[in-house]
Amino acid sequence: MLKIRRALISVSDKAGLEDLVKCLHQFGVEILSTGGTAKLISGLGIPVRSVSDYTGFPEMLDGRVKTLHPKIHGGLLSLRGNASHMKQVKDHDIELIDMVVVNLYPFEKTVAKESVELEEAIEKIDIGGPSMLRSAAKNYRSVAVVTKAERYQSLVEEMRANEGGIGEATLASLAVDVFEITAHYDSAIYSFLAGRLRAAGETAGDISLKLRKKQQLRYGENPHQKAAFYVDEKVDEPSASLAKQLHGKELSFNNIIDLNAALEIVKEFEGPAASVMKHTNPCGAATADTLAKAYLDALECDRLSAFGSIVGFNKEVDEDTAKAILENADFVECIIAPGYNPQALKALRTKKNLRIMEVPGYGKKRGFFEPDMKKVVGGLLVQDRDVRMVQKSDLKVATKKKPSEAELRSLLFGWRICKHVKSNAIVLCQGTRTVGIGAGQMSRVDSVIISARKAGEKAKGSTLASDAFFPKADGIEQAAACGATSIIQPGGSMRDEEVIAAADKLGLSMVFTGMRHFKH
Repeated sequence: MLKIRRALISVSDKAGLEDLVKCLHQFGVEILSTGGTAKLISGLGIPVRSVSDYTGFPEMLDGRVKTLHPKIHGGLLSLRGNASHMKQVKDHDIELIDMVVVNLYPFEKTVAKESVELEEAIEKIDIGGPSMLRSAAKNYRSVAVVTKAERYQSLVEEMRANEGGIGEATLASLAVDVFEITAHYDSAIYSFLAGRLRAAGETAGDISLKLRKKQQLRYGENPHQKAAFYVDEKVDEPSASLAKQLHGKELSFNNIIDLNAALEIVKEFEGPAASVMKHTNPCGAATADTLAKAYLDALECDRLSAFGSIVGFNKEVDEDTAKAILENADFVECIIAPGYNPQALKALRTKKNLRIMEVPGYGKKRGFFEPDMKKVVGGLLVQDRDVRMVQKSDLKVATKKKPSEAELRSLLFGWRICKHVKSNAIVLCQGTRTVGIGAGQMSRVDSVIISARKAGEKAKGSTLASDAFFPKADGIEQAAACGATSIIQPGGSMRDEEVIAAADKLGLSMVFTGMRHFKH
């Protein structure tokens, strides 16, 4: 049981500190402190000794050097049972420090601000704090090291129950906290500085991930697989990871994946948009003048496949939209949206098991796009997020026939949707609604055939979006056969001339984007 006789307290965030300081004073603990922390403690009527008085050196270099001194680190690192250490401590007039209470400069909060200056961020890189924490944690059997404010109350209770003592199990647990926090802190600094200081085009070095367990899941993709959901707390982009559940039974592993896919589609659009998802592919998607109309148009694309779907919206769900969902869908697993008006939420809650998810901060400007990461056995693939999107001015008309303005609008809508469909992806559209989607096929022509079959008569007069180039003319021939009138695709095939000639022969217009949207 460690008895605390001397504590060093220096915290950036002072919330909740008062009770701990009063408890230490109650047990006769001498308190060392710095700056604003010392002022707070003194204001409580509790004696406090400045670190400068203890070390004999003033704070210097605008506060950059406060606690980087042998009398501090000797008092933390010396092994109490080592006679040689104790002699050196005595010879150099070093006083033992039994507790360190430190939290770090708010680096992540600082760099989260829009347009933060590099110099401001650098000044929030804490040097003395992590150094003290690591020294204390290395010697955890003799030094209690506290860096989480949520620990204060339990420490107060333990000390009062043990006449000021702290048990070894608690000391070990506190030390583990330190290395968790310093690892995350260093990773945040590395990530920021790598983004600011690394030369353009230079690839990243090692990656360190810090994820918080948000919830345990009943199982994974299948019932025999254990699973949990972890989130990256650095990312504040409106997302499925930040969504709050307002109603319904527990989310499943597959629900979360589909919720993410449903939301990412509708985030592409400013006007009212809806997506209907199954197994990360859209059964349908649409934009319209109203959210209810967008939903009904998206649902109509493939009602059969929409059984047990996840639905995404980019606007607050109103009564008409809630009514459309309840009256037209055989079975909806989940809904995700920026919000719900009270009447809509009340109506949707009549479905006992319907999972209703709300995304906070929707519409917030995104300061950066986190990387896209895909796990393989024994490794991790990291790439930029696929956030680029072509505009009308970027398109190159490849055929003799030019698309009409209405066709161009529909083509650009389909191009946004096919970015979110598993490759090989073909999307048939009428205006700004999908009418047939062919996803995840090994052959692009098969994707065309599937999309045409799903569209049926609605394929006539449709536009077609392809996530990658057509390697042969057969896909173009199938598109014409089903009734499509205009095509958008990246171009770049060795057989582009053959593909363009086929489109010209069949009377189709076709535009090239110069960009593909593979999604594996």
